[in-house]
Amino acid sequence: MSRRRDQGEASGTDAAREASGAHPEGTASSGPERTADGHHVVVNGRRWLATDPGIPETLRQELVVELMGARRAVRSEGRGARQRVQDAKVALGERGEPWWEPPTEEGLRAREQATIRALLRHRAGKTICPSDVARALGGEQWRELMDGVRETARALADVGEITVRQKGEKVDLTTARGPVRLAPGPALKGLPEPGR
Repeated sequence: MSRRRDQGEASGTDAAREASGAHPEGTASSGPERTADGHHVVVNGRRWLATDPGIPETLRQELVVELMGARRAVRSEGRGARQRVQDAKVALGERGEPWWEPPTEEGLRAREQATIRALLRHRAGKTICPSDVARALGGEQWRELMDGVRETARALADVGEITVRQKGEKVDLTTARGPVRLAPGPALKGLPEPGR
């Protein structure tokens, strides 16, 4: 099956899974059938990209909770919340390039951006560590992704979607040395209101 077909089918997983009552991440024992290779779940005879099994469990749970919140927001807020669903699905590996294939540079950057936005929304205004993003995408080889995650964070900071902080102060990621934290920026859309 071509990558384009996988991406197109994956865009409908929300409706198909909700209609079938399937577990959203496709990993529960009572969840939907999986293909033999584990790359897809099968719902009502259609194949959808399965969640990337390489995501550490704590981060996977955060992303699933964000996806569920995003789905509720679509029902109550409409189209404006759809980007939240998209980002959570891409971060989970359920949309975009197939997670089992070597990623392209463009695909990796898209997934890094989506993961940053999804984790920041889930944590509702708190900061995240760039290593959280690298761990979600790289598994045991997460350290190899850190430079790329920092580049992606710099690009998101340039457009105001995030701010970069060090010891509580806003810093420029181009010149900052040492550990930094990523915080929501003024241009980050879909940040849930406190208590939601």
